[in-house]
Amino acid sequence: GAVRVAMRALCLAALLGALGASGTELTLELPDSDRRCFHQELESGIKFTLDYQVISGGHYDVDCYVEDPNGKTIYQETKKQYDSFPHRTEVKGVYTFCFSNEFSTFSHKIVYFDFQVGDEPPILPDMNNRVTALTQMESACVTIHEMLNSVIDSQTHYRLREAQDRSRAEELNGRVSYWSVGETIILFVVSIGQVMLLKSFFTEKRPGSGRTST
Repeated sequence: GAVRVAMRALCLAALLGALGASGTELTLELPDSDRRCFHQELESGIKFTLDYQVISGGHYDVDCYVEDPNGKTIYQETKKQYDSFPHRTEVKGVYTFCFSNEFSTFSHKIVYFDFQVGDEPPILPDMNNRVTALTQMESACVTIHEMLNSVIDSQTHYRLREAQDRSRAEELNGRVSYWSVGETIILFVVSIGQVMLLKSFFTEKRPGSGRTST
């Protein structure tokens, strides 16, 4: 009846809230000896979180740093495979975060990052100011919302693991192929050498045809 309709409406709102969280996800290519920077204008007192992970290339590491609008470095890590940096802004302006592969001279990297801005809005109206306990319906919606967030995080994690494992498998397959071609060439050269060596053993040497005059 009406209770089921209301519960479905609240759960749908929780679903849309979980799927419609503000943020930016991007996978970028980072050539060797290169650096990529991104800029975001933020108000003062806004929370943001930067999550990143190297999917492929080299030792799966990258340099990362974040600067505030005054040019002050608020986060800096070198040769990290993955990390998460939460921060609440203190000044208004353009914040810059960069990924650097300048320390590598031949490794091409692929980096995934997720940039989330702002606090998650409450699932239910006036939820933060409530003085009474949540009803069973509201508690169920909150549980569903948390489970959906957990599912989204798990999907992202497994998607990155799958991409990383696929990259490693392709790299290993390439090495095996090159090694097989090298072994084939070596065996071919050794076989020709053995044939020529055996042939030299059985080749009859003809005596000189010159005669001595008397």
